Amino acid sequence: MTAPDLSARALLLSALRGRGRELRRLAAWSTVQAIPAFLSGRLIAEAIDDGFLDGRMGRGFAWLGLLGVSAVVGAWATRETYLRLAGLVEPFRDELAKLTVKGALRHSTEAGAAGDTAGVARLTQQVEIVRDAYAAILLVGQNFVVVTIGALLGLFTLMPEMVALVLPPLFVGAAIFLAALPRLAACRRDSILAEEHIAEGMAAMVTDIRDVVACGAEAEAEAMLGEHIDEQARATRALARLTAVRIVAVVVGGVLPVLLILVLGPWLVARGATAGMILGALTYIQLGVQPALQRFVDAINGPGLWLVVTLRRIGEASSHEGTVAKAQAPQSSGLATTSNGRSPHHDVRLDGVTFAYGPFAEPVIRDLDLTVGREEHLAVVGPSGAGKSTLANVIAGVLHPQAGDVHLGGVPLRRLGPATLAQQRVLIPQEAYVFAGSLHENLVYLHEDAGRAQIDHAVDLLGMRALVERLGGYDAALDPADLSAGERQLVTLVRAYVSPAWLVILDEASCHLDPAAEAVVEQAFARRPGALIVIAHRISSALRAQRILVLDGTQVLDGTHDDLLERSALYRDLVGHWRSDVVHAA
Repeated sequence: MTAPDLSARALLLSALRGRGRELRRLAAWSTVQAIPAFLSGRLIAEAIDDGFLDGRMGRGFAWLGLLGVSAVVGAWATRETYLRLAGLVEPFRDELAKLTVKGALRHSTEAGAAGDTAGVARLTQQVEIVRDAYAAILLVGQNFVVVTIGALLGLFTLMPEMVALVLPPLFVGAAIFLAALPRLAACRRDSILAEEHIAEGMAAMVTDIRDVVACGAEAEAEAMLGEHIDEQARATRALARLTAVRIVAVVVGGVLPVLLILVLGPWLVARGATAGMILGALTYIQLGVQPALQRFVDAINGPGLWLVVTLRRIGEASSHEGTVAKAQAPQSSGLATTSNGRSPHHDVRLDGVTFAYGPFAEPVIRDLDLTVGREEHLAVVGPSGAGKSTLANVIAGVLHPQAGDVHLGGVPLRRLGPATLAQQRVLIPQEAYVFAGSLHENLVYLHEDAGRAQIDHAVDLLGMRALVERLGGYDAALDPADLSAGERQLVTLVRAYVSPAWLVILDEASCHLDPAAEAVVEQAFARRPGALIVIAHRISSALRAQRILVLDGTQVLDGTHDDLLERSALYRDLVGHWRSDVVHAA
């Protein structure tokens, strides 16, 4: 089933569909509302020519009195017009709200994901923006049409030649503004998207602040949020530069006709124009057409752009969310699972991944293709600065590559939400993160439903029982300052083992343990179901792996220990360095 057409144009047309009665009433009251605009210049001309200039003051004031009566009639019609407009606006708002909620529900039910309450809140806020913008555009647009048509008809009754001096500049001014609208809409859209990205980034940062700190990713998180802020700043500056177009449009459409009438005044007089007729024409322009054009341009530039762009965002979220979510269900619901809760195709795949720390920096990782099997144990080795920790962070989703894709279980990493991603992988960096609280809270931070037997099994398997007893049990209050670097690493390693993640990434996570304790930890994780990636800092870590990946900044090689000894001079140097360190330490 294809998604319905929910473009901005389609949504606006649907708002008017089935509203024939309200539209007919609106047209009728708009005709009455046009009376002051139609009569204003004509009554001014009669008051001057037939009254004040002719020495008949009473007749002059009588004509002005009729102008006042027409204004009262116009005000009454304006009130009725606003009521008719309300009959169009409120039902449209209700329909958009229903559409928004249905789209969110469809997304959740079809994708099997938890409801995106933040997304619903943003969309319902956008519905209110659309409602206010829609009302403003209807009011100003209707006023512009009524006033302009009334003034042009009145101007024609005064002197047809004057219409030729007013209508072309009005069309040109409107055309200038309308030509700039696509660019204005694009800038407004960029601004809205950047604002959404800032909100999403802030929400994700607050939600995952512990993980950000634990991974040492504060700088990356700040940079990512800073990019979105810069995006919004660029869009805002572009909108400000385009403000000049509005000014030109109003000057051409509303000021140029006044200048033409004044400059060509002698020609108009020669063709029979009187002083009252010229003042009446200026009244039509300065009190009718020009203010109406100014309000219309301001409304289109402000509420109008918000209306079109926000409607497009609502349409995208509501019409495609369900179908996209259905086609990409892993994005929200996590990986497809078998009856035992595990993915049938757990693996890690990197396709042409490139990452650099800045737009002008040399890539740390360039065009990397890599696959790690569902039960594979991979060690990553290389000299300092070769990109080992960067690779770990890219695979974990802490850093986002500038090119290429990272897939977990067949799903692009960028499509996995933070909650789903946390269920699929766990990254333990060199600097272990332990927070103030009980030992139990620290151990189950990534799996709050873990049972006592599961925790005991991990504690005994990773050699942490002595530390648990020294601290006074799982309920003991934990002060990170009281733990050594190695003890903090043990806490985070048990936390990772207990987690439901099928992919574990150890970025020198056992560097503060002695070699024997490190061997116990890595062997335990190697037997744990799922994939294991170890950023190695000892030869023993590489020897325990099924496969070794060598990073040297210029090329990437992978293979077994014996294979790489033959193929990679860098690996031979690293092995010799590691073994030399062991000899010196002994």
